[in-house]
Amino acid sequence: MKYYLYNSLANNGIRPAVPEGAELTDAVGLDYAAFLKTLAPEDELVLVGGDGTLNYFINAIRGTEIKNNIYLLGSGTGNDFFNDIDKQPGEEVLINPYLDRLPTVYVNGMEKLFINNMGFGIDGYCCEVADQIKEKSPQEKIDYSGIAIKGLLFHFKPCRAEITVDGVKHEFDHVWIAPTMKGKFYGGGMKMAPEQDRFSGRLSVVVYHCRSKLWALVAFPSIFKGEHVKKTGIVSVFTGKEITVKFSRPCAAQIDGETVLNVTEYRAVQPE
Repeated sequence: MKYYLYNSLANNGIRPAVPEGAELTDAVGLDYAAFLKTLAPEDELVLVGGDGTLNYFINAIRGTEIKNNIYLLGSGTGNDFFNDIDKQPGEEVLINPYLDRLPTVYVNGMEKLFINNMGFGIDGYCCEVADQIKEKSPQEKIDYSGIAIKGLLFHFKPCRAEITVDGVKHEFDHVWIAPTMKGKFYGGGMKMAPEQDRFSGRLSVVVYHCRSKLWALVAFPSIFKGEHVKKTGIVSVFTGKEITVKFSRPCAAQIDGETVLNVTEYRAVQPE
C-alpha cells in the first residue's frame, strides 16, 4: 500500500489527487513515529508538502528506524529542498538518502534537526514579519523579497557577530545574515551557499557583513544566483562540522523556515 499524508490545514484544505488504490491520510495530529511502526515492509509513504512538512517529519520521527521507502511530493510555497536536489514541485522524490546524518541545531533551549538551513539575521526577521502578516491576513501572498528590502532600508539593524567554526573564532561588525547551510538554497530560492554539498559531511556558514546599508541593498539580489560569494569584501564563507553564531543583540531566527524569536546564539552540529 502507498500512503499519502497531507496537511488539511494547509493549501486551503485542498485534498491532493492520488493514484487509484493509494490511501490518502490527513496528517494533522498524526503521530508519525507510531504510524511508521504500523507499516508493512513493502508499504510506501508519500509526504505532500514542502520544506516545513519535511522539517516537521524529520523531527517527529527522530530516533525511529526507517524501514519503508519515503517520498516527498513537492507542493506549497517552501521548496528549497527541491531546488537543492534539482527537482520541481509536483515531482515525487524518494527522500530516504537525504534523511541520514542530518545536522542538529541548539537554540533557545531547543534541539532540532534541520534539512536545509538554520538562518539568523534579516532572514529570521523576514519570517517574523511574514508570520505577523499571515496572522492578520491568512490568504495574503507573502512578498519575502519586499520584506527583506524594507528591512535592509529601514527596520533591521545589523549586529556584531562572533562566528566559531570547529573551534576557530571569527569576529565581524555590521552583520546582516549569518545562516548555517546543509543545502545550497534558502529563503524561497536564494542560492546562499553555492558550493555547499549536503553529502559532504560539512556545513557552510555564510556571513553577509557590510557597513553601508545602500551597498548591502545593491548587492543583495546577487544572492539569488549565488554570485554574492564573489564579493569577498562583504561575504565570508566558512565550512566545518560545528558552527556557533553569536549576535550582539537578540534577533529572530528560522529553522527551515520556522521562526524562532529572541535569539542571541545558536550552535549547529553535523554528525560524523
